[in-house]
Amino acid sequence: MELHVVINGRKDLAGQLYQQLRSAIETGRLAAGTQLPPSRLLAEQLGISRKTISDTYSQLTYENFLTGVTGKGTYVNARPAKIQRKQSHSELASSEVVESWRNLPVFLRHPTLEGSLRYDFIGGATSKGQFPQDDWRRCTSHALRQIAGSKGFYSLPEGLPALRNAIARHIAFSRGVNCQDEDVVVCNGAQQALDLIGRVLLRPGSLVAMEDPGYPPARLLFGSHGATVVGVPVDAEGIQVELIPDGTRLIYVTPSHQFPLGMPMSQARREALLARARELGAIIIEDDYDSEFRYEGRPTDSLQSMDERGIVAYVGTFSKTLLPELRLGYAILPPAILEAVIRAKQLTDLHTSTLPQWALAKFIAEGCLLKHIRRCHTIYAGRRERILARMAGDLSPWLEAVPTVAGFHMVALCKVPIDVTLVIELARKVEVGLYSIEGFFYQQAPRAGLLMGFGAIETLDIDTALDRVRDILQQVA
Repeated sequence: MELHVVINGRKDLAGQLYQQLRSAIETGRLAAGTQLPPSRLLAEQLGISRKTISDTYSQLTYENFLTGVTGKGTYVNARPAKIQRKQSHSELASSEVVESWRNLPVFLRHPTLEGSLRYDFIGGATSKGQFPQDDWRRCTSHALRQIAGSKGFYSLPEGLPALRNAIARHIAFSRGVNCQDEDVVVCNGAQQALDLIGRVLLRPGSLVAMEDPGYPPARLLFGSHGATVVGVPVDAEGIQVELIPDGTRLIYVTPSHQFPLGMPMSQARREALLARARELGAIIIEDDYDSEFRYEGRPTDSLQSMDERGIVAYVGTFSKTLLPELRLGYAILPPAILEAVIRAKQLTDLHTSTLPQWALAKFIAEGCLLKHIRRCHTIYAGRRERILARMAGDLSPWLEAVPTVAGFHMVALCKVPIDVTLVIELARKVEVGLYSIEGFFYQQAPRAGLLMGFGAIETLDIDTALDRVRDILQQVA
């Protein structure tokens, strides 16, 4: 038979062949029972090695797309008919629980490669081009050697000792956190740290106070534990402590770079928050998600460094400093909840994958992380300055930047009535990704504005993108 396969370039030949053959089988272009060309013949026709063909055939045979008949050749397998499972979730005894999860809103989901825009001001994402691939590849090779020499047992739920030590030293230096190795629990991102703390502190009806506007995934997570979440207003100094209600068990704050507005919590407000938490017997979660990037003034120490009573759980992540795909975060826990959180971690997933843990431990120990942060700091500072200049210039009739001195996003509030939804829609048509802050408000009246992330957009693209935003604002405002 004549098999139509196109090989582009000389990279990932096996992957190209595999994808085309699998697609042809799944779409029916290669019908069940069709004989494929012998590996030697197809290799000659495509100009690639016979081993590449044989390996691809083997993989597809293993996945039951192909079958080999001794002495005859390789044939396309008949695909099993898809079973139509007709039961609806509404028929389940747990239908109310399932429905509550199905109805949860989706926040801050990053687009796929196919859905990404040319100029994107998305928050929480970094420029992948800045990631030190060579250093990470070398550290990953080290990790593979460590795993090869291990006995193959499950690891510690709290994390590898080498990584816990590296994290403790790093945050003591960069953020003034007061901790020892044994206070660190390694997690699958900061979100798991929030989940674990919530698991050991909350029961249905427990009261949680958090900033409003604030971080929706944290609010939804605490709510999924049955907690009642109260949105506490913020002002220029941070969360308004006097409005934290009696009976609160857990207080969630972002004191170094308030999410999403960006202002830091004042010293007086920090002291008041600690005093209020002691009065309530509450634990404070300090989410320090991106404050290692600071551009003005003296770096503020962490809230945890001011804690003398063991009531602050400090949560950090490497998703912002390195890559979101790594899914590595950590919690520095007070003694009162440390062992409980370790038990909860063991119960939920046993432990975080040791391969990235070993790699990150070496990456930090060799100074690669600090070097990477310094490099990115310079780049992000330039992007921030460019956006601020445009906000103070030709965008000033419509937008005003909220003062922020850390991180890699800022908020631009609308100075005049603007249909933000329409602006975002029109921007997408010209390949610019903009994002409203409305969804970050919970119980407070939302303000009109845009979250302007500058971690993922390239510096040279900022003016081009903002030119298009200006043209749209002139059109709709």
